[in-house]
Amino acid sequence: MNGPIVPTPVARTAHRPVVFDRVELTGGLWQLWQKVTRENSLPLAFSWLEKAGNFDNLRQAAGERPGAGYRGPVAMDSDVAKVLETAAFELQHGPDDATAEFIDRATALLEAAQQDDGYLHSHSQVVKPGERWNQLVDSHEMYCAGHLFQAAVAARRSFGDERLLAVARRFADRLVADFLDREDPPLDGHPEVETALVELYRVTGEERYLALARKFVDERGRGLVGPHKWGARSRIDHLPVREAPTITGHAVRALYMEAGVVDLYLETGDESLLRASVTRWEDMVASRTALTGGLGSRQVAEVFGEAYELPPDLGYNETCAQAASIQWSWRLLLATGDARYADLIERTLYNGFASARSADGKRYYKGNPLQRRADHADHVGDPRYRDEWFYSACCPPAFTRIVAALEHYLATVAGDTLYVQQYAPTALTTRIGGGTAKLRIETGYPWDGTVTVTVDEAPGGEWGLAFRIPPWSTRALLEQGGSAREVTRDERGYVTVQREWRAGDTVSLHLDMMPRLTVPHPRIDALRGCAAIERGPLVYCFEQIDLAEGVDVDELALLPGSELRVTAEEEIPGIGRTVRIEADTVTVAGAHEAGLPYLTHPPASATTTGRTTATALPYFQWDNRGDGAMRVWMPLADN
Repeated sequence: MNGPIVPTPVARTAHRPVVFDRVELTGGLWQLWQKVTRENSLPLAFSWLEKAGNFDNLRQAAGERPGAGYRGPVAMDSDVAKVLETAAFELQHGPDDATAEFIDRATALLEAAQQDDGYLHSHSQVVKPGERWNQLVDSHEMYCAGHLFQAAVAARRSFGDERLLAVARRFADRLVADFLDREDPPLDGHPEVETALVELYRVTGEERYLALARKFVDERGRGLVGPHKWGARSRIDHLPVREAPTITGHAVRALYMEAGVVDLYLETGDESLLRASVTRWEDMVASRTALTGGLGSRQVAEVFGEAYELPPDLGYNETCAQAASIQWSWRLLLATGDARYADLIERTLYNGFASARSADGKRYYKGNPLQRRADHADHVGDPRYRDEWFYSACCPPAFTRIVAALEHYLATVAGDTLYVQQYAPTALTTRIGGGTAKLRIETGYPWDGTVTVTVDEAPGGEWGLAFRIPPWSTRALLEQGGSAREVTRDERGYVTVQREWRAGDTVSLHLDMMPRLTVPHPRIDALRGCAAIERGPLVYCFEQIDLAEGVDVDELALLPGSELRVTAEEEIPGIGRTVRIEADTVTVAGAHEAGLPYLTHPPASATTTGRTTATALPYFQWDNRGDGAMRVWMPLADN
């Protein structure tokens, strides 16, 4: 059973994805998220593809309903493809008639809409028939192709489907014919096809797909995308990929580009590609990543901002960017075996990414703010509020396609060692050490820091089991046979147990889950004088709904050095299982005399007016009980 990324046997990987004979999430958040996807999010997506016009656009491209008029933006086909990818991976969890019927119906529409020579892009076919590739700076023709390729790969790997793969191959062959041997080929203004072509090559073995991906990557940064009002940076066309020192431009475009760059390294061994991508990843983490893992600090043009430009209220942190970040970091993990990439996946997954969907799976954010004020009353079209679907609906299916395949981000293998990268209750069967291993992972993660692996079946001989030790855990214990010892991360971020395993053996990792105050880098101007609360992998926030009457979250400040107290685990209506944290706070009045809100000295009215206890909630669970105010970063009160 394979997932979204499967490098070829000869790929230059330090780690490989685990090939599961069987894998099942048996509890916890990951299982809940997949259950919500199947029961609520997918049916919602199926209905919206009809309501929003995605399917009608394909029908018109197929010659049905002439004159009805194209509906939506140019990338409507990509929403169909991402929902197809979600549906395909969902079928790995078990049969479902509605999901299978959707895949059949959507595939038939794509087959009917595809032109005889393989071209398929409903916007171009309906709005400008006969024209192709001449507005690639914004037409998303190759972008839509890329998502189609990934959906076809998912369907092939999940249930052996050949129909959608045939559609994808005809379109890929059209791209090869039009661009592989073309000098100075025009490039799509939205990278995505590069990584998708590599994955299509991995499934089919067609070398031309890999060659075309390499051509598109090599030609990037030479001005071949064409002029755009936001400039070459926004379309990731400002510098060749081996020369660009920093991550910049439109966040989603940049991150999809990086996924393709690392994929090409894996299949070609071109070290210059890996070095450049790692350099940009390090720059991104060091100076352009929100505490929640969010990326893209500016709503305008949806771009990365300058170094340390990380505003909590206006930072965009688009859902698609966080999904793409997970995909890029996963590929870097495979390329290097370095746990720091799994560390960022964890931070992103449990915080900025998980917050994008409501607990019931029926509403989504496009942007994921770290602060929302109480006076955001008129929020029509505001990306900091959730909605069922969007005019440009890239984010909902970008979310669900990650969730549907979550178990494939669980672990990796290198040699005779299985590396557990993320912690979720799981039963799995795979090949390791020359035989079959059946393992059970039991944990209350992310609420509890104990992870226990039980070996139910093991091959003969020694093989290794490695745990990632997250950097937030100040102390880690490894327990075997009733005794525990303190362990530290090795140079790659793991602790490994190498032994001859027998059925019934267990090993447990105990991570420190004490809550902690986190302060920002001093160059992050928007956050000076503030702190945030974290516990384990979770970032916490304060919501207005949890505060006492008369206490305003916008006038709340944390007391430095105060104890952070974990409350009992509880079930909150609309949210579900959670663990909250109490903190000592004060309220600070913000009133001043009439006039500008700038003063020559702090007025008496701005001093502390009262001490109180406030309760923080995990950030990913916010905004499930009304459209109130929220803050992650809180001012630190003067002692």
